[in-house]
Amino acid sequence: MEIIIFTLFPDFFKGAFMTSILGKAVKEGQVSFKFINIRDFALDKHKTTDDRPYGGGPGMVMKVEPIDLALKAFNFKKDTPNEKIILTSAQGSLYSQAKAGDLAKYQRLAIVCGHYEGVDERITENLIDEEIRIGDYVLTGGEPAAIVISDSVIRLIPGVLGNEESNLDESHSEPGKMGFPQYTRPEKYLDWSVPQELLSGDPKKILPWREQHRKVDK
Repeated sequence: MEIIIFTLFPDFFKGAFMTSILGKAVKEGQVSFKFINIRDFALDKHKTTDDRPYGGGPGMVMKVEPIDLALKAFNFKKDTPNEKIILTSAQGSLYSQAKAGDLAKYQRLAIVCGHYEGVDERITENLIDEEIRIGDYVLTGGEPAAIVISDSVIRLIPGVLGNEESNLDESHSEPGKMGFPQYTRPEKYLDWSVPQELLSGDPKKILPWREQHRKVDK
């Protein structure tokens, strides 16, 4: 998979994709990244990427031209098979594990990081396939959301986690489904002990215990 992130702040991503599972996936060639500075596609000498909104109001709005030219430079076009163009936006659809699974099927992803008071609506109407928000809150910019989306997608690519069963019974693998409590050695620490059912080695005791203690989506 190829993921290209279009952003006003490429330096934000330094190191984020070179560690842990993400770094391993990059090293093994399962995924590649590019971080593209939208300012490089601005048309004026000041590299302006935002302007005041028509009709008035506070804040600034991201301009259509630089984003259009940036996407075209990397041959991204809306409604292209095996590709997806995403805009991180507080007005977007709420992100979910199911959506991560859907995105993991694509060969190329473009993630455009929103900023300021949003983007020119002509971007959402003509240039992107989908708007996504990662929660019901507002971020300074879309860069943290781009990392969240990338991380959740990459770990679902076959072979990235090594053990394919790792994804099967995770929290959110089904709507509303949460994980169960996990323990490891030592068996006893201070006055805190591992439940006896988990120490039994008997699936007939372990599986019911896990289902009974599965955490609740609040």
